[in-house]
Amino acid sequence: MDRLEKALNLARAERDHKLLTGAASSADLPAPAELRNASSVSPARMVSTEPSRLRANGVMPADASGPAAHAFKTLRTQVLQRMRPRSWNSLAVTSPAPHDGKTFTAINLAIAIAADTNYSALLVDFDLRRPSVHERFGIQPEVGVEQCLRGEAKVSDALINPQGYPKLVLLPAREPVSNSSDLLSSEGARRLIRDMKEHSPNRIVLFDLPPVLGTDDALAFAPQVDAALVVVGEEHTRRKDLLRCFEILRDVPIIGTVLNGSRTDARLA
Repeated sequence: MDRLEKALNLARAERDHKLLTGAASSADLPAPAELRNASSVSPARMVSTEPSRLRANGVMPADASGPAAHAFKTLRTQVLQRMRPRSWNSLAVTSPAPHDGKTFTAINLAIAIAADTNYSALLVDFDLRRPSVHERFGIQPEVGVEQCLRGEAKVSDALINPQGYPKLVLLPAREPVSNSSDLLSSEGARRLIRDMKEHSPNRIVLFDLPPVLGTDDALAFAPQVDAALVVVGEEHTRRKDLLRCFEILRDVPIIGTVLNGSRTDARLA
């Protein structure tokens, strides 16, 4: 773990430099837009969920309680503290390689944000080669975000509100697609994120992106979001893969790295 910790420390230093260099201080940045009532979100079709299925898949309750609650509430607070002064409201969640825990992190971070009285959350499954957000919730979408990107369906027809999660909306992918990077870099994707970002100042839009290594999907889309969060798997992520991930995302503000599977509480590095 020593080499991985060194890589994480390097990531922290590079992140802080990127966020501060050439930018105004927090005092000079525009104040966040006045928060609106966060009790409502975009019209979305409510679908039933099975609590036992959610627990088995590591999905927290809507009040962000349970064994992982403290870690994700802490992560939520750190993420919002780094996004709020810059009026950022879109965040990509990715990882260097598969099985680092990015989808698990994206889902529970979205739930924790939605549990905050001032915010709602929209989670978009843009891991189009291996979509799994809907599976974690035990939901089978009738319309997928990939159809929206192709112009075959309206976004409003694809939005899902999981039962019991009043301030969380999902925009799931329905099935894997082979031309995923083309869709993610398309005008449809740019228009989609623009509309989502402008919908409400108190809604955080999270994108579950594919791992950075192996395909160009994350690279194709990440520059369109305000910032990225990199999930690192303890005793799984290799140092060289993490450093390569940072190199590929060098033009994207990385607000932090999360060590998933740690024996101690998760912290934003």
